[in-house]
Amino acid sequence: MSIIHIGIIREGKTPPDFRVPLSPAQCLQLEKQYQNIKVTVQTSPIRCFSDEKYAELGLSVQEDLSHCDILLGVKEVPKDQLIAGKTYLFFSHTFKKQPYNRALLQEILDKKIRLIDYEVLKDANNKRIIGFGRYAGVVGAYNAFLTYGLKTGAYNLKPAHLCHDRKEVEAELKKVVLPADFKLVLTGYGRVGNGAREIVKLLAIKEVDPEAYLQEQHHEAVFTHLDTHQYFCRKSDAGFDKSEFYTQPELYQSNFGAYALQSNVYIPCHFWSSKSPFILTQQMLQDPACQLQVVADVSCDIAGPIACTIRPSKIGASMYGYDPKTGQEVDLLQAGAIAVMAVDNLPCELSKDAAEDFGSELLKAVFPVLLGPDPDQIIFRGTQTTLAGELNEPFTYLQPYLEGLE
Repeated sequence: MSIIHIGIIREGKTPPDFRVPLSPAQCLQLEKQYQNIKVTVQTSPIRCFSDEKYAELGLSVQEDLSHCDILLGVKEVPKDQLIAGKTYLFFSHTFKKQPYNRALLQEILDKKIRLIDYEVLKDANNKRIIGFGRYAGVVGAYNAFLTYGLKTGAYNLKPAHLCHDRKEVEAELKKVVLPADFKLVLTGYGRVGNGAREIVKLLAIKEVDPEAYLQEQHHEAVFTHLDTHQYFCRKSDAGFDKSEFYTQPELYQSNFGAYALQSNVYIPCHFWSSKSPFILTQQMLQDPACQLQVVADVSCDIAGPIACTIRPSKIGASMYGYDPKTGQEVDLLQAGAIAVMAVDNLPCELSKDAAEDFGSELLKAVFPVLLGPDPDQIIFRGTQTTLAGELNEPFTYLQPYLEGLE
């Protein structure tokens, strides 16, 4: 049985990313699970798990990964760091024809690299099998309560990126004090929405269904979790048909305004298509009866479905104020301003926990089909380029993009 060498690359993108695809313990688990696998870790001064942590477990830590067959990273690999003729797994952000990564994809083809993109690895039901979405939701929801405490002056939480791990984050949540009339609305399910829900459920906030949220009086803090049909409706008759909505979203409009009138905090965790209607409009925010004080936009679509998300924010400066009257950024403590949290790399705030969660999914859902039988062609359907320097069949639609024609 021939040895397959797997390399954990150093993250080279700027700004730096501290996450890793596999923790030291998970690298060891991979070697034990597959007797013909040998893992080599490239040296890194910034990784959330130090070189020493890998070396302590007997893993090879070195600069040179040229002997490796498969290279694993997280974010896009700088063009000058790509090794020709290798198989890479990372988030390339190219399959949606992102203009800023066209040159990267061309370099990958020129160097005859086989690119397997995590973001397009899907099961037989076309559902994504791996991602950092859960921890985007976890950190985003925590930041929602951090922002609410700052906006209202009710309490102070330690920023997530200054916490050692999720355990410390959960300990910080014990400081949260909410008024009896507090109301929170959450949109979106999947990894992101359910990750946010994990945090909300740790607090003394009662879950109620959408109808009760809008129509009943509550004497304790409450939240409701909305699915698509509960905040979009057909323009003609206020109905909803899921298949129609996804094929003809222009027939629909948002009815989220009713929730904006009653909610103190909104956590958007939905998936949104550019063809879909906007969800929270400036008109809704300008309603004098709008109660929103905090919008923690985990989805972070700029100048899109959430009107107050006018720019992304950064770790360490995670929030800004939005004036609904002018549509401009203001001091978040200004009267009438909505405090917006729109960090676009939330999992990085809890790098170790996010990395371990991601690595667990790699071990469970990706390596078995990457290294063994793949009856549902998961790897084939997630492979963008081949070792022959060509676009793989499912991604030939990218050719005009590569040529700069679209």
